[in-house]
Amino acid sequence: MPPGKRHYGFTLIEILVVLVVVGLLASLAVMTLGGGSQQRELEGEVRELYLLMQTASEQAILNNAELGLQIESEGYQFFLYDDEKDEWTPSDERLFRARTFPDWMVVTRFSENEASSLSSDNDTIQPDLMFFSSGESTPFELEFNIGRDSDYVHVLASDGFSDVEWRKPGDEDEL
Repeated sequence: MPPGKRHYGFTLIEILVVLVVVGLLASLAVMTLGGGSQQRELEGEVRELYLLMQTASEQAILNNAELGLQIESEGYQFFLYDDEKDEWTPSDERLFRARTFPDWMVVTRFSENEASSLSSDNDTIQPDLMFFSSGESTPFELEFNIGRDSDYVHVLASDGFSDVEWRKPGDEDEL
């Protein structure tokens, strides 16, 4: 090759180094976005229930009505107390329709069912949590996690007088 003529281009080594760097960045992005998808989905499910509980509490006060929430292992549903019929009926509002939990999600319920309740002896539906028109609710604590042995736990709780509180994983460290 004559001394005045230079060839411009990339060597095979330079191209391989760039490909390795791009591959590492792509795998890092996939791990960051793809990893913990159940954690994000769990947080979304808990956020949705948290907002619905706040809305139910506000609706109970605004409409001077009692709303109930029945929580099962597979999902939850809101109910409205009918004073005339003395029974709980499923809420017909689209916002409060029945919802299901993902199969991997575990919900543990701690509530005071002996608290004041509205039901007759022949009533078959008895909500686990109630939102009263006075602004009070049934004291409760709900734990949501991924599987039985997960340490990644979200908690929704209320003492019955305060608003629903949402404790996210890691919030205990801030206390």
